[in-house]
Amino acid sequence: MTTAFCANHKSTETVLRCGKCEKPICPRCVIFTPVGTRCRECAHLTRLPTYNISPAFLARGAAAGLSAGIGVGLLLGYLLGEGIIPALYLLGPFAIAGLAYLTAEVVSLATNRKRGPPLQAIAAVSWFLGYLALEALTPGLLVLTLWGIAAFIVSIAVILGRLR
Repeated sequence: MTTAFCANHKSTETVLRCGKCEKPICPRCVIFTPVGTRCRECAHLTRLPTYNISPAFLARGAAAGLSAGIGVGLLLGYLLGEGIIPALYLLGPFAIAGLAYLTAEVVSLATNRKRGPPLQAIAAVSWFLGYLALEALTPGLLVLTLWGIAAFIVSIAVILGRLR
């Protein structure tokens, strides 16, 4: 085999070549595919459709997430404020995590089950606004308590896990 220089890194010697176009490539440039090694151009790398999010889907996700987060936050705040479900004070972190899951699920449904960091951010902001709505109606429910911190951490983990 003859030694050549990588087409992308001119100072790197290599014996590897693209299996399709025979262009010399170094180990940093090689893409492993089911049919052999390829250069970046021949590999035709594309994003998975699940993670390819258009601005229209982002807008739909934001509208649905805000509606769900704030709506459920206000509903929980009303039920707690009126004393309809007083036992929820003990289950507060689980209710907050449920609000996070519901918000993430609504964002996912509104965007045809798409996933990715932009939707995680939308769901997290929507959940936080819903949490603020809940706190506005039931002041001091979980703010700066051990339960509140646990609820915050679990809720963020739920959102990130649901839309990863």
